[in-house]
Amino acid sequence: MVDRNIVDRSLDSTAPPAARLGLPSAALVAVVNLAAAAFMTGLIWYVQVVHYPLMAGWPHERFADWEALHRERTGAVVIPAMLLEAAATVLFVLRPPRGVPAWLPGTAAAALAGIWASTFFLQIPCHTLLSLGWDETVHARLVATNWIRTCLWTARLLLAAVAVHAILADAPAGRLQGS
Repeated sequence: MVDRNIVDRSLDSTAPPAARLGLPSAALVAVVNLAAAAFMTGLIWYVQVVHYPLMAGWPHERFADWEALHRERTGAVVIPAMLLEAAATVLFVLRPPRGVPAWLPGTAAAALAGIWASTFFLQIPCHTLLSLGWDETVHARLVATNWIRTCLWTARLLLAAVAVHAILADAPAGRLQGS
């Protein structure tokens, strides 16, 4: 079934291109990007300062069981948020909102690429090794390398806030418009 509103917008030549295609406005994408970055930044700081350090106190004789539960439950929270953040970032790069400095979307995307690279090449291998049992050296590597993601997500949050501020400052009479 075709959404009549999308069809009506697609025929309206005065509507922004995103609206004609039924896509969210660039400003909305920037706000979603900010929300996802804020969620992930809060989560990563909790993980970095509280959760990962506390792993050292988990029962070492049953550490593999604890690690499996950690990965299962964390994945259910983190994966949807990371995918939403990635999608919003791609749209943000492809259609940056008016008022946002030209360098900002690419910089935010590069930070996200660094986060994903760190996740797949540093943290996941540490968790894989820890799923075999407690290893103090691997745990120390996990905590140390996770600072990469903590710093990059913090930077992404600041970049997303700057973008939304720029959009609000550029919006005529408080009205948000996409590109």
